[in-house]
Amino acid sequence: MPVTLKDVAQRAGVSRSAVSRTYTQGASVSPLTRAKVEKAAAELGYAPSALASALATGRTKLIGLVSSNFHNPLFLEVFDRFTRGLQERGLRPLLVNLSGETDPDASVRMLRQYSVDGVIIASSTLPASFALAFKEAGLPVVHSFGRWTSAPATHVVGIDNVECGRMAARTLLDKGYRRVAFLGGPSDATSTQDRLAGFRDTLHAAPGAEMSASFAAAYSFDAGRAEMTRLLRAAAPAQAYFCGDDVLSIGAISALQDTGFDVPSDVGVIGLNDMEIAGWDNIALTTIHQPIEAIIEASIDLILSTIDTPDRLPEARLFPCRLVERRTLRA
Repeated sequence: MPVTLKDVAQRAGVSRSAVSRTYTQGASVSPLTRAKVEKAAAELGYAPSALASALATGRTKLIGLVSSNFHNPLFLEVFDRFTRGLQERGLRPLLVNLSGETDPDASVRMLRQYSVDGVIIASSTLPASFALAFKEAGLPVVHSFGRWTSAPATHVVGIDNVECGRMAARTLLDKGYRRVAFLGGPSDATSTQDRLAGFRDTLHAAPGAEMSASFAAAYSFDAGRAEMTRLLRAAAPAQAYFCGDDVLSIGAISALQDTGFDVPSDVGVIGLNDMEIAGWDNIALTTIHQPIEAIIEASIDLILSTIDTPDRLPEARLFPCRLVERRTLRA
């Protein structure tokens, strides 16, 4: 039979309410009583029930962690950091896969059924309307990697994707490339749209520069390889490509190499994110570093503070990116 709170109280020689207070955050209990309870619990192998605690406090400590791109290896790091960060704060992540989802209503219903205390949307492709739907349902919500705006309807934490596009364009121009191309993710993703906007505006202002744009079906290796293969069948490659994501870049490089082009001697490639695989010696991708750890830390801080203060005003937190030079652009 499972060990109960009553069993611990009898072993410790204290009341059941004393045991309950010992495991209730912020409750008053003497050091002597706490020591007795913890000793008895250890001897009996007792652990407090999360369900019972939720019934008593009205909080489940469940945080819905919502994403829509499980094909991108970057999100292994994102999920790892999010789950560890939440667990270190005594919270429990509930992972929700929204790949291919366009209507937030079903997700809102599901997370309300689980009585989550809050929701973190970890996606650069889901629109702001997803986060707003959770807010309108009365759930504290933070949109991580979302589209920055000076007047957000919900909390947003991420990067300036327009500036990242500008940074990529300046880097290619500084290295002498003039006939360049943008190979983005899905055309309806806000991250793709913003990265293209910054890239295009900077190149249009540069004398003698030419650019084209195309879009992959997803932020994935296969999609990047497929789109680059299609481009190479239609025409000669550009001098250099800004791929709107590292995994797209690696797929594009694979297609270029299979077609007989050398990177960077024949074609240059720059990515975005600085995922772990980008630094592997056989890839050595020049890319723009996105501060994922800082974004996740800020997202967790915001969801916790919003749970405690539900009526706080929406906030947009923006983190700067930086260029990481490796070996996929010419010197």
